[in-house]
Formats: sequence, C-alpha cells, structure tokens
Amino acid sequence: MINEGDGGDTIAANLEAEGVVASAEAFTEEVTSRGSTVTFYPGAYQLAKEMSAKAALNALLDPANKLENTFVIQEGLWARDALAAASTATGIPVADLEAAAADPQALGLPAEATSVEGFLFPATYTFPPDVTAQQVVQTLVDRSIQALDEAGVPPEQRWQTVVIASLIEREAGSEEDAYKVSRVIRNRLDPAQFESGLLQFDSTVHYGIGDDSTVETSDAERADASNPYNTYVHPGLPPGPIGNPGDVAIDAALHPADGPWLYFVTVNLETGETVFSATLEEHEAAVEQFNQYLQEHGG
Repeated sequence: MINEGDGGDTIAANLEAEGVVASAEAFTEEVTSRGSTVTFYPGAYQLAKEMSAKAALNALLDPANKLENTFVIQEGLWARDALAAASTATGIPVADLEAAAADPQALGLPAEATSVEGFLFPATYTFPPDVTAQQVVQTLVDRSIQALDEAGVPPEQRWQTVVIASLIEREAGSEEDAYKVSRVIRNRLDPAQFESGLLQFDSTVHYGIGDDSTVETSDAERADASNPYNTYVHPGLPPGPIGNPGDVAIDAALHPADGPWLYFVTVNLETGETVFSATLEEHEAAVEQFNQYLQEHGG
C-alpha cells in the first residue's frame, strides 16, 4: 500500500518489511538516482517477493500493477449508495457490507443511530485487496468521527449535528448558502419564530420514500403522514440523517449565519442562485421568480 503523503523512505521501509526488496536503502538510492521523474500515487500495488530495487520501482511506476480498490463518497450521498460504491471498488458483496454496518453502536456511533446513515464520511478511499467488509465500514465511520472531532463537536452533540448537517448538505446549493440554510433550520425550530415547527424540506420526503431521482414532491407525498421523514407533516428534525455530510455542512450546522430567514427557494437552476426570505410574502415573490425562470427555460 502507498498511502497519501508517503515519501520514498516510507515506501522503501514498507517494501523491505514486506520482503519485496532486500534493502530499503537500495530502493531509496534507486529513487534518488531518477530524480524528479519519480511520482508515487496512493493505492494498492501487486508486486513480487525478492525483487531488485530497480524492478520494484519500475513495478510501482507501472499503472498496470495498481489494484483499483479506490472509490469516492460524494457529499450528501445516501448510505445505500456509498456501500454500493465500496462494493464495486473492493469486490465485497453489498450484503456483507450491510451486515458489517448492521450494529451502529458497535462501530462507535451515537446511541440514537439505527443505521450508519450520516456517518460514512465523504472522501476518497483506497483499500488493499484483502480488506474485509468490517474494515471498510469501520474506516468510513472512523473518518466521520475524526471530522466531527476536528470540527469541535462534543460526542454528546454528534447525533444532532449530523442530522442537521445532512439536511444542509442536501438543501444548500453553495458553501455560502449552507450557513444560511443552517439558520433557516434553527429559525423554523424556534416556536417564537415559526409556530408549526415544520421544516418542509422535499429532501427529507425523498429520503423517506427512498427515491432521490427528482427534486420535487407531489401533493400526495407531502400529505403522507406515514412517512416519518415527511417534514411537511411532522414538526422538528427528521428521525435521522438523510445522507452523509462533509466538512462544510458540519461546520455550517455548528455556525449558522445570522439572519431572520424562514424560507428559501432556488430561482435559477443553472447558477444555483437561491433567495432567502424572512416573510411568506417575500418567499412567494421568490417562488414567482422561479416559476418565471421555468417558463423562460421550458420548465
């Protein structure tokens, strides 16, 4: 394995330890002799035992020897899709990964967690070919806990922070908007500012239905009280995260922008421009602006 940030000395020591080369020093000298032509890329490589330093270096620089157990979890991705990506990259059946993720508390998640949703951190991951399902899932969860710790989230606040951050991740169109969406959530959960306590987010409805292929919801979907994630019917936060948030969304959850906003709507699907409003009248004007955009663009 070549990990992110590994230099020639580290790689040389690992090769010697694995019995690929007899001498780490000889490998380092081979690297030095080639100067700036040597660039190492993170990943797992298929090498033989007892290679010469020259042959080992050539093998590491040959893309054909790299084992592609690398995958990316995008910000906001649902856990089911994150595990599917991990399965495709590692060859581990999805069922095995789901089994490894079945006991959230054994993985170190908060007591409230009934699944790993929200705690599979968005990043690029590379695993060796013999990795187990348990190791994959634990690595993703550990990376999430690391991000929360680095953001200054106390353990007792991890659950609520991730739930709010997951909403922000799915609803905000830009980094700047993330902090405003965070404020809208706080304002709507404040009975003095928004009596109903209803967030009214389409993203939560989609999560409860299990379909994220559309950005809109129907009247029937918004009226369906059997969907526990339907924030048009059920006040307060949804019962759990609705995706896996990244660093910006986590930070936004902790540090909402200052503002009186209770509503927001994207008015330009090309630029992502979003209008935040403090009153229903302002919001309805913004919605009309969006409808006009749709008319002009054949929506």
